[in-house]
Amino acid sequence: MDKKYLDANVFIQGILREDTKYKEVILRMARKEFVGVTSILSWDEIVFVVGKFLGREVAKREGKKFFGLPNLELIDVKREVILKAQKLIEKYNLKPRDAIHSVTAISLGIKEIISEDADFDKINELKRISPESYRK
Repeated sequence: MDKKYLDANVFIQGILREDTKYKEVILRMARKEFVGVTSILSWDEIVFVVGKFLGREVAKREGKKFFGLPNLELIDVKREVILKAQKLIEKYNLKPRDAIHSVTAISLGIKEIISEDADFDKINELKRISPESYRK
């Protein structure tokens, strides 16, 4: 089955916004239209940002739900990923988390990342897909 990397912003915006494009990505993953893959660090981003905007109780609940999402592979971050992320930061002038997400996808042979973050457009090894394209 086709694998697509999901940037943390897909999960975060699906929680924070009423806009269905983010939720549609998660629903399509859950329906096994593709296998979703993300770094385990997405949990940290979700809990931090949701807590900042919606409070700690909501953040705890959403963090727990994240681990139960169907058809989602969570990838551990290892030293090799961080070392390669440093090289991507130097090559493309990325933020650290964007570099980690990028290296994680690239190292797994995943060519597409679903994200609203245009910084991923700089990376020759990945094609960014907007969540908007999943809207029915």
